[in-house]
Amino acid sequence: MTVNRFKALLRSQGKTTRQWAEENGFPPGAVYRVLNGVDKANFGRAHDIAVRAGIKRVEPEQFAA
Repeated sequence: MTVNRFKALLRSQGKTTRQWAEENGFPPGAVYRVLNGVDKANFGRAHDIAVRAGIKRVEPEQFAA
């Protein structure tokens, strides 16, 4: 899912970004930074936000044999 699709999904549900953030246990400011591309969501809380929003998939880790 793209950021724009996620925002459209929230609009269709009648939710604000702040409401979604609070429902999912994230600080609203951190969610805004991810959605606006300020935080790249490569690791940490920003990554968790992107995964929960469906913007980023979690790839199964591949272990060397």
